[in-house]
Amino acid sequence: MTSHISAIDAAIDPVKLDRLAEVAIKIGLQLQPGQDLVMTAPTSALGFVRRIVEHAYKAGAGIVTPIFSDDELTLARYRHAPDASFDKADGWLYDGMAKAFAGGAARLAVRGDNPMLLASQDPAKVSRANKATSMAYRPALEKITGFDINWNIVAYPNTAWAKLVFPNDQEDVAVAKLADAIFSASRVNSDDPVSAWKDHNAALARRTAWLNGKAFHALHYTGPGTDLTIGLADGHKWNGGAETAKNGITCNPNIPTEEVFTTPHARRVEGHVSSTKPLSYQGTLIDNISVRFEEGCIVEANASKGADVLGKVLDTDEGARRLGEVALVPHSSPISQSGLLFYNTLFDENAASHIALGQCYSTCFNDSNLTPQEVAARGGNSSLIHIDWMIGSGKIDIDGVNKDGSTEPVMRAGEWA
Repeated sequence: MTSHISAIDAAIDPVKLDRLAEVAIKIGLQLQPGQDLVMTAPTSALGFVRRIVEHAYKAGAGIVTPIFSDDELTLARYRHAPDASFDKADGWLYDGMAKAFAGGAARLAVRGDNPMLLASQDPAKVSRANKATSMAYRPALEKITGFDINWNIVAYPNTAWAKLVFPNDQEDVAVAKLADAIFSASRVNSDDPVSAWKDHNAALARRTAWLNGKAFHALHYTGPGTDLTIGLADGHKWNGGAETAKNGITCNPNIPTEEVFTTPHARRVEGHVSSTKPLSYQGTLIDNISVRFEEGCIVEANASKGADVLGKVLDTDEGARRLGEVALVPHSSPISQSGLLFYNTLFDENAASHIALGQCYSTCFNDSNLTPQEVAARGGNSSLIHIDWMIGSGKIDIDGVNKDGSTEPVMRAGEWA
């Protein structure tokens, strides 16, 4: 076992991995001297976590608390736990995380789980467990979606994940290829990735400045299987790249990122839309999604694969059938041009323009200190879920719609107009 793990780890470039750890701390979080850090990660990423912790303490971290998950332990629950287990969650743990965030701690999540881990498990149990966890996690999640704190998500190449992306390669080759794809998308291939990220953030800032200057009332999408109008929330603000949290720290929540995004109006979405890439969700690949909206709510939903799981997601709560995010990504983005399906939303959402079901980001308003009631009054959605799925391609046009009904091009054939 030890030699196998070492062989897999040896397939990953240690210099670039260390750069990614440094970028996660210096760009992703901009961790401050004395600031605590709460980190979650799979056990398969232990070596990477050690590098992150080293860079965190070099940056002056107060205390770093890692919380690990493990694929085999997760599967043991589904194989052997009593039925009642799937309606429970570790509320004490999430309460502790919420308390840490309220006390000023930063949040970092390392993604590297097997996307298909729960593929053969009972979808009803998966849905129940997810709902219980979402409810328990909500106090902590609100600190994240409300940008009370600086937070970041970064990825590490799990073996099972790598074999899913590169099924025809040996494990070590697949891991090396996925690691290279992660490094490329995360901009750590250069000798100075910190500067590369500063340049990239500046480019995204120019996009958000243009969109905020236009202050469109809605966006109109047209293309194969799509004729959709998404109203934008009253007083919405476009964000992208680096964001300043309410604690005054500027962070990059997602590494990688190619998107600019804002909050749609949860009650002003009309028309139909089809997905342009599969959605990997909790061990199920949901493909060829097609939905129809009326007054902001999904009233019809279909999928060629994973339709039952999609239906359970939409039934999570009332807000699950409404939109919480709309994001624009050019078809020429590096992740799109890689031609890879990552089976991981952190990457796949940055390959195409997308929308998200569920919870909105309250930071996407000109006034960042709105109460939940004020967010709702302006059109922001509330839900236990936030699930992104891709609707952009090289065949999709997007127009900005002004309040007087006039339009102007935003994207043509998937590229900025």
